[in-house]
Amino acid sequence: MISYLKGELAAVEEEKAVIDVGGVGYGVFMPQQALSLLPQPGNEVKIHTYLNVREDAMQLFGFLTRDDLEIFKLVIGVSGIGPKGGLNILSCMSPDELRFAIMSGDAKAISAAPGIGKKTAEKMIVELRDKVDIEEMLDHAAHGDEAEARGLEASDSDMQTEAVQALVALGYGSAESMRAVKKTSADCITVEDILKEALKYLF
Repeated sequence: MISYLKGELAAVEEEKAVIDVGGVGYGVFMPQQALSLLPQPGNEVKIHTYLNVREDAMQLFGFLTRDDLEIFKLVIGVSGIGPKGGLNILSCMSPDELRFAIMSGDAKAISAAPGIGKKTAEKMIVELRDKVDIEEMLDHAAHGDEAEARGLEASDSDMQTEAVQALVALGYGSAESMRAVKKTSADCITVEDILKEALKYLF
């Protein structure tokens, strides 16, 4: 099992990155969001990987964080969803957006991923609802790298979650609500402030 690769980013292609580790170039399939966040070729990177072994091929799937890798493993554990399907889902939504979609039963947001139908999305929600929880999502939001860079505290993530839930109650999809709330500025100090700013991104 290859848990991660650490080496020089040799190239970024349409669906994968090529990582040079000790003179060997590893082709690693990655979500589009992750590919867009990679540095310029020539820089060192660390990619958390999942090795998929088939009769006709061995494929590496890679992620920037262990959190991304863990949610990927949960997704491909659902019957009917293979690694490419899991990659498509995580190319359309972040791990937290996917968690919220699962918890809120938003099959529409999940089925927006290429190759994922409504029935498959509904099946994923049923099978994974008990395996993800709001506390885990809040912990990532409050203590993750992105949140840390913005100086978010746990109370801020509580307000953001409340704002997302309010937007969902208004009829917006969970994934689009979370994206809008994440775009709000650190100047928002109340749930109402977050809602007002988030609604501007939804109109």
